[in-house]
Amino acid sequence: MATLQLTHSSKPSLTSLFSITPRHFRSSQPPSSFIPKASSSSSASLYRRQFIAETAAVSLSLAAPFLGSVQPAKAEESLSEWERVFLPIDPGVVLLDIAFVPDDMNHGFLLGTRQTILETKDGGNTWAPRSIASAEDEDFNYRFNCISFKGKEGWIVGKPAILLHTSDAGDTWERIPLSAQLPGDMVYIKATDENSAEMVTDQGAIYVTSNKGYNWKAAVQETVSATLNRTVSSGISGASYYTGTFNTVNRSPDGRYVAVSSRGNFYLTWEPGQPFWQPHNRSIARRIQNMGWRADGGLWLLVRGGGLFLSKGTGLSEDFEEVPVQSRGFGILDVGYRSQEEAWAAGGSGVLLRTTNGGKTWIRDKAADNIAANLYSVKFLDEKKGFVLGNDGVLLRYLG
Repeated sequence: MATLQLTHSSKPSLTSLFSITPRHFRSSQPPSSFIPKASSSSSASLYRRQFIAETAAVSLSLAAPFLGSVQPAKAEESLSEWERVFLPIDPGVVLLDIAFVPDDMNHGFLLGTRQTILETKDGGNTWAPRSIASAEDEDFNYRFNCISFKGKEGWIVGKPAILLHTSDAGDTWERIPLSAQLPGDMVYIKATDENSAEMVTDQGAIYVTSNKGYNWKAAVQETVSATLNRTVSSGISGASYYTGTFNTVNRSPDGRYVAVSSRGNFYLTWEPGQPFWQPHNRSIARRIQNMGWRADGGLWLLVRGGGLFLSKGTGLSEDFEEVPVQSRGFGILDVGYRSQEEAWAAGGSGVLLRTTNGGKTWIRDKAADNIAANLYSVKFLDEKKGFVLGNDGVLLRYLG
């Protein structure tokens, strides 16, 4: 792979970007007082259904003399497929990513702003603050952007530049030192294999490692800014106004990337083996909010103002068609696929939408109608475990 080249600067040495002398430490365990008694998801769901049914029956029996003969309502009609999980964090914390250990799907981590790391040992029913000593030994208030696991091996990246690695499912973490020459801020990391990971910065640099992060190789030959400087005459609308950073970036299971420019005026794609990012004009008048990959391999695209578009076909395409959605005038911020046919979309002011036919039609779920928060990230870890992340520490858990 070629070494990443910086525009208007000399090439940084890949070995200088990442030192090979990580510091080992053991994170302090959260106080037991933060961990409520765990209960199984099935027991909690059964209790919740019984409680609602009994409450509805009592209310109707009291109102019967005034309303006449009334049939008890079915408890299931009052239930949503999501419930809110209350977290032990300060108001104003923005949740950014969530991941679970594949070998133990009850064990997971939740990241956010203000140096927030939470840990669960009961599948996400309850969460406790997690302290990582090496991430607190400097006078920084870290924003932890992304977490990923493969087996017991996990990675965390954040801003200001910080890279954490674990080989024992998060019991202990080591910090991998980074060079100040790293182009851009680390916004995404993916654990790909044993001792291996793939990392992306907001300037389009992609690095891969196969030795626990001790050394990294560049997967692209230049930053996106350099690519656009070469291709600005190729007809990419808005490239001359490009600020050099991504707004969002998403990876498909087979390693393809799609990223939206910070102004939302065009998007870029990259596939393994390509030396550069490929810029694309948007075919929609409104600016792009976010893009990602459907379960069938096609693309979804969100525009400002609440529009949702799907690409035609299952491969990479610049041809999109709009799908009607009931967004109530609020923007849609993210889409997550639970299966080939079922997906959920989340947006501003508690907007939550569901499709069961691959995105052709969507219906609104009222689970978050009374939650004064923007929902901007939908994560399905498998068909049974899903979460929606929002601002002010809002976390929704999928009940199924």
